[in-house]
Amino acid sequence: MTSGRFHTTTYFPRINIIGVMISGVNMELALQTIDNWITNGESQYVCVRDVHGVVECQRSEHLRRIHNVAGMVTPDGMPLVWLSHLKGYPNVDRVYGPDLLLAVCEHSLALGYRHYFFGGGIGVPELLARKLQTRFPGLKVVGTWSPPFRPLTVEEDNQVVRMINASRPDIIWVGLSTPKQEYWMAEHIGRLSAPVLIGIGAAFDFHANIKKQAPRWMQRSGLEWLFRLANEPHRLWRRYLINNPLFIILVLEQFLGIKKYSIEQPLPRLRID
Repeated sequence: MTSGRFHTTTYFPRINIIGVMISGVNMELALQTIDNWITNGESQYVCVRDVHGVVECQRSEHLRRIHNVAGMVTPDGMPLVWLSHLKGYPNVDRVYGPDLLLAVCEHSLALGYRHYFFGGGIGVPELLARKLQTRFPGLKVVGTWSPPFRPLTVEEDNQVVRMINASRPDIIWVGLSTPKQEYWMAEHIGRLSAPVLIGIGAAFDFHANIKKQAPRWMQRSGLEWLFRLANEPHRLWRRYLINNPLFIILVLEQFLGIKKYSIEQPLPRLRID
């Protein structure tokens, strides 16, 4: 369990993609990093990042800084993997949120990690936990909670923190969608005793079999966005039809030297009492 301290140990390069520091990792290195955090009693959060999230960081300096002080920002989208290769990091591979969830669950069976699922609609985290425990017999799930859509009061939020800490999880999986989950993790990292918080958004619905995932060939070819747009056009059209072209323009400006993206110094983190 956590010792109550933040550390800044880095086990991988960080790649500047239009001002967002993407971690130069693959699934194996991501698992090793999570292991190290839990073993060493670190307190870190993980942003699982795609093109949409990188563009959202251009609209909010606060959100960009949340990413750039995260313990790890995994390349969830294939364009981020390809750009990492172009920048000289050929070992980087996609660390997709739903795949990371399965990989960590399987990996944790022998290590006895304790999991908490926070997020999703009513009944979704419980359904997800049951399906994962069926798939991975012996998986330790110590709690689930689906927050209301409205903001919590200060006292309600304090109660949630106490409830989660009482269950003593090693990993808290956060499924609130971007950027809500990133704000939540950054706001709570100093108050939760779990060594690792991981924001995985739609993975809750995918592995609870509420929403369909894109075929693997579409995922690996960078076309997952098209599959999701076809399935949820009214909700996602603005995300993909505006953010994707904007991302291409911004990346070209960075590669051509038209615009430079400096990375600020990490903000100091608070110690957990």
